[in-house]
Amino acid sequence: MKHVRVRKVVADLNAVEEENMPENHTPDDGHNHAHGGFLNRILGGRAEVIFAVLCGICLLLGWLGPKYGIMSEQFGFGLLLAAYFFGGYFTLREAVEKISKGQFQIDFLMLVAASGAAILGEWAEGAFLLFLFSVGHALENYAMGRARNAVAALAGLTPDEALVRRGDKTETVLIENLLVGDIVVVRSNERLPADGFVVKGSSAVNQAPITGESAPVDKLPVDDPEFAAANLDKLTPQTRVFAGSLNGSGSLDVQVTKLSGESTLARVVTLVAEAQTRQSPTQNFTKKFEKIFVPCVIALAFVTSFSFLILDETAAQSFYRAMAVLVAASPCALAIATPSAVLSGVARAARGGVLIKGGAPLEAMGHLDAIAFDKTGTLTIGEPHLVEITPYGDATETELLQVSAAVEMLSDHPLAQAVVRDVKDRLGDLPSEASDFANIIGQGVSAKVDSKVVHIGKTALFESVAGLPLPDDLRGTVEAMSQNGRTTMIVRSGDRYLGAIGLMDTPREDARSVIAALRDLGLKRMMMISGDNQNVANAVAKEVGLDTAFGDLMPEDKVTKIAALKADGGVAMVGDGVNDAPAMANATVGIAMGAAGSDVALETADIALMADDLQTLPFAVGLSRKTSRIIRLNLWFSLGVVALLIPATLFGLGIGPAVLVHEGSTLVVVANALRLLAFKDNRVKSA
Repeated sequence: MKHVRVRKVVADLNAVEEENMPENHTPDDGHNHAHGGFLNRILGGRAEVIFAVLCGICLLLGWLGPKYGIMSEQFGFGLLLAAYFFGGYFTLREAVEKISKGQFQIDFLMLVAASGAAILGEWAEGAFLLFLFSVGHALENYAMGRARNAVAALAGLTPDEALVRRGDKTETVLIENLLVGDIVVVRSNERLPADGFVVKGSSAVNQAPITGESAPVDKLPVDDPEFAAANLDKLTPQTRVFAGSLNGSGSLDVQVTKLSGESTLARVVTLVAEAQTRQSPTQNFTKKFEKIFVPCVIALAFVTSFSFLILDETAAQSFYRAMAVLVAASPCALAIATPSAVLSGVARAARGGVLIKGGAPLEAMGHLDAIAFDKTGTLTIGEPHLVEITPYGDATETELLQVSAAVEMLSDHPLAQAVVRDVKDRLGDLPSEASDFANIIGQGVSAKVDSKVVHIGKTALFESVAGLPLPDDLRGTVEAMSQNGRTTMIVRSGDRYLGAIGLMDTPREDARSVIAALRDLGLKRMMMISGDNQNVANAVAKEVGLDTAFGDLMPEDKVTKIAALKADGGVAMVGDGVNDAPAMANATVGIAMGAAGSDVALETADIALMADDLQTLPFAVGLSRKTSRIIRLNLWFSLGVVALLIPATLFGLGIGPAVLVHEGSTLVVVANALRLLAFKDNRVKSA
């Protein structure tokens, strides 16, 4: 069954690539041309290569044999005819298919040139043209197949079968028959068959094919499977697992959360295939250019064929010159310059845990010099932490923390939970207990601890409740904490102020080093847009090294800000792809982090970083930059070769040398694009 799925993925990739590739370079299905499927089935998928080799052998024997008296002229001529057959078979079938659609492409130009050589009696030269063209075409398909297979190989990572625990028994089922809620048993060193969460066991899981993370991730069971199944969006990276990941030395019981066809891996492969139909501006330009250029080439060749009227040469010589011009001006390298680079870039990104949805975002990211970050969960950890503790008067830090945690234990507010969590980490047990808890909406909370009424909240709380007013020196301390981006809580026990605590969503450890790496890649304007207050935004931006911070922004304000930045030269927007999806949709390029755990992020982002890992961003930007450079280099090289060959053939360069340079330039362009498959993922180190 896995082989069926792999073939389907490869077929899907080829189908979308056929729309994306130039018309004269129709891909094959695992090197099987659709127009040569029967021969490929007989010859094991290598028909085009075998025909090219046979063409070369027949050409060599048919040309040299009669010269050295090894065979008769008639037999040698028969071998040259055979060379024409083997060299022109696939080219002719492609040309007929395109002509039937009203398209005159490069295959047609080559056939005309080879036929012209035959008419002039230059059979060996015509066969040489077809030989080089068929070899070049076969090598291009092989090279492009490497890029396609880099993506299609992902589909083969999921095992065919899964061991399912049902009651006290286990049974083996095909993964297509797995149901949501099934418990699958994953032994050591086995591939995970489905997306889900761990309910039993622990292990280190290598999920690099999905998220791109270089180190295995430790997996632990959830505390409450029923709660986890009902709240999949709250699963932690330590409990969530993905189909296609490789289990380590431990054994895991995993509850299935998605059907096999809906797994993250399946969606990635599908989205990568769809991405190849989204063409970049350069691809659109080259296609429009070809539609104008090819008829112009035919017109130039037609005019050249009559050059004997003004030059001192025969009609046959003018006709030969015209055929050489056809070969020289065929834009093979130009046609494949951009698609080969885009395909290789998308494939390399997918291997590194980055889903780039086509040539447009890939190329756009390669040119942008501005990037905007959402704050919460992107530059920061995404949860508040206790970062500042300021006792007041004779109160001790321990007393301040114990009383605060005792009250906040009775609250379900995220800030309260953060206080309790961090106090437990600092002090261990919390002996104090609170009662008579009350929530004072918008200001704070109150409760009784050791028979005393404790109030915890904002400055405004102590202006509205009875008791001693807030001392001026403590007010000044709280204001300074707020200026530094802290969310502050003042604590009063009875009429005694114990002090203030400050919480903050702390930046990721690697945020500063990632920002520095992005600067090294050429990004000049880096900013943050946040719904948090301006002081908090400024504090985080300063700590991680951003240029500007825009705070106090509602979702619609974020959209307006991104739209303005986009109009001012373009901007990329990095977020979680969920609550900031509108802003990302309005950016030049939307980049979502942690997309492996979010279907929404996978759909909304132009570029999806599968892992919740900021270090993946410089890899994605660097790969886009490299792809853009290779596209530009390929375009200038291919245009330069055509610009040199056309005047060279007009002034007498023969068909043989012209086709040698022509096909050589095409292979150089493809080989240059394939360098992207070896692009290094140099993850930055935390500062």
